[in-house]
Amino acid sequence: MAPSKVLNVQNKQSNANIPTRKGITTRSQNSVLNNVLIKPPVLGKDPRIKRKAEASPPKEKTTKRSALGNITNAIGKTLGTNQNQLEPKKTIKKSTVPAKPYTQTSSVRTLEKVVPKPEVIPPKPKPALRIKPGKKDDEKVEIPSKIVSVRRSLDLEKSEDNSLYVSALEDVGDDSERKLRRSNIIQAEESKTTEKEKATEKNDSPVPQKSEHKSIAARLDAPPTEPLPEGVQWNFDAENWSDPFQVSHYAMDIFEYLKSRERLFPIGDYMERQVCLSRWMRALLVDWMVEVQESFELNHETLYLAVKLVDLYLTKVTVGKETLQLLGAASLFIASKYDERIPPMVEDFLYICDGAYTQRELIRMEMSVLKVVDFDLGIPLSYRFLRRYARCAKVSMPTLTLARFILEYSLMDYSTVTLSDSKMAAAALLLALQMKDLGGWTTTLEYYSTYKVDDIRDIVNLLNEVLHRKHKEALTTVRNKYSHKIFFEVAKLPLKDVLDI
Repeated sequence: MAPSKVLNVQNKQSNANIPTRKGITTRSQNSVLNNVLIKPPVLGKDPRIKRKAEASPPKEKTTKRSALGNITNAIGKTLGTNQNQLEPKKTIKKSTVPAKPYTQTSSVRTLEKVVPKPEVIPPKPKPALRIKPGKKDDEKVEIPSKIVSVRRSLDLEKSEDNSLYVSALEDVGDDSERKLRRSNIIQAEESKTTEKEKATEKNDSPVPQKSEHKSIAARLDAPPTEPLPEGVQWNFDAENWSDPFQVSHYAMDIFEYLKSRERLFPIGDYMERQVCLSRWMRALLVDWMVEVQESFELNHETLYLAVKLVDLYLTKVTVGKETLQLLGAASLFIASKYDERIPPMVEDFLYICDGAYTQRELIRMEMSVLKVVDFDLGIPLSYRFLRRYARCAKVSMPTLTLARFILEYSLMDYSTVTLSDSKMAAAALLLALQMKDLGGWTTTLEYYSTYKVDDIRDIVNLLNEVLHRKHKEALTTVRNKYSHKIFFEVAKLPLKDVLDI
């Protein structure tokens, strides 16, 4: 706590009367300041209000700490009790040992005759360290047997008064030598066993152990050597096995898992139930979402995920004409938070909607979309499959960009809503290869996509029809986007009337 205002006023008044030099504090000044602080508060303040330092308990009393509780006090009490119990034992030893001289009683005289032998024993630990492990065990056992006989004679002749002193001497003589010799014997035996083990390891075959370790490391680093089907030109994952960013160890498993998840997000023909909406209105919404993605410089995965969220929501919930743009903005907001490193702010989406909605309405729509999707945003996207197929086939960047244009242009067409994303990606890539006159569906693409030409032929023809439709002035965002030089002007390429598939 900070000192009260009353104390600060008193400090200023007292300091005004003390003549001091600049930057120097005197003892008189410090004493006056201490006296001012000790005085009780004035001006009608409650005298019970105290500073924290004055209200602290005296040092003699112990208080519990709030963080540790009884732990510190319990430790202090146990330590105190142990010290009190150990102190009288020490005083007894000190009082008994020097109290009795050696020449008072007859029992001590007997000690004078016998004790010199154990007195010679304490300096014998040094030669005990030099004992070689090669000596016989009989010589080592003879000394403890003599000591045992001395201890028995001492037990018979010693009195009750000096029993503590005699036992102390025996402990020093006997146990020290015995422990040292036993430790030397044990160390010698352990050294022998370790030498024998090392010799056996050398005599055995250490070479296969090293080869086993090398083989394990080689298996972890070496690419797979499984034979590929006939006609597959290369193993794309094996070529990039050492690159950790390619995750070649389980790339095939990832896309197989994504294909298995496609059935968890079915999109039906929902336009019949949407009374207030039409296919044209959905196409306008997707075109606007593409414009938002381009202006905010979002990832393409963000756009595809947002369109998926819109379709999934419209499959289960009936939406009015006024809230359709709000649904698109909320879907973009969710997708950007899922895929972007730095997603746009809520205010940015409200601004892009031209102030048609409030922040509360946008957040409520976001919550509604997440509840309908059951908070599962790991939706398989056609854009991810397309990138995988094109890289495995080692397709050039202009060809891949053309396939992206076909796939993104098909987002506005309602007829492609119910189709599988992995098949859509394969069909877009095949149509791009046909438009570039680069051949058809190879065995390499069939191996990595697990689709044959018969599986995607109908979708390829549908996408070609979508491209041949008359351009509408309201839906020009995608064409203008892919007519730029950055995207190799793929939107200006001539279309194919007849496909060779």
